[in-house]
Amino acid sequence: MKLLERVFEGGLWKSRYVVLSAVISSLAAAFAMFYIATVDAFYTIAYLGEYASPSLESAARAALRASTVTHIVEIVDGYLLATVLLIFSLGLYELFISDIDQADSNKASSRVLFITSLDDLKNRLAKVILMILIVRFFEYAIKMEFKTPLDLVYLALGIALIGLALYLSHASESHQGAGEAGGSSK
Repeated sequence: MKLLERVFEGGLWKSRYVVLSAVISSLAAAFAMFYIATVDAFYTIAYLGEYASPSLESAARAALRASTVTHIVEIVDGYLLATVLLIFSLGLYELFISDIDQADSNKASSRVLFITSLDDLKNRLAKVILMILIVRFFEYAIKMEFKTPLDLVYLALGIALIGLALYLSHASESHQGAGEAGGSSK
């Protein structure tokens, strides 16, 4: 019976390697998003040569400016999504497979990869996803046409809700830090 239990537990423990499929897929998707955002950035910058053209009319220049700002917001959104995928990939690997040895000697790893539980991973991802949502809101706000005063009220309400979300995110982070400090002194 003990042999069967050891074999079963050994197989159960090794089943954690199935997470490698999520790690590799997320890493590949992160690289794809970095590539897409970089290509978009290159073409956005290349396209801006027209902006300085003296033959460009004022209305066309304003339209080009609005279009460029929208593209830049989309680029930032792409990089943020790539970052989420990268953090997710690294976090899953560290939680389920092994610590990343090169990260132990790197100062930047303490800011990015200090993930000790699924809650840590969830909190890091939530912060980046909140930033993506804020960038998305900014993108829609730029495109929004204000036809009635109610449209301005909706915009103001959206900004207030973003402020509240940032406040609550920061407050929960401060609360968790105080709880950890209190818990470690026991």
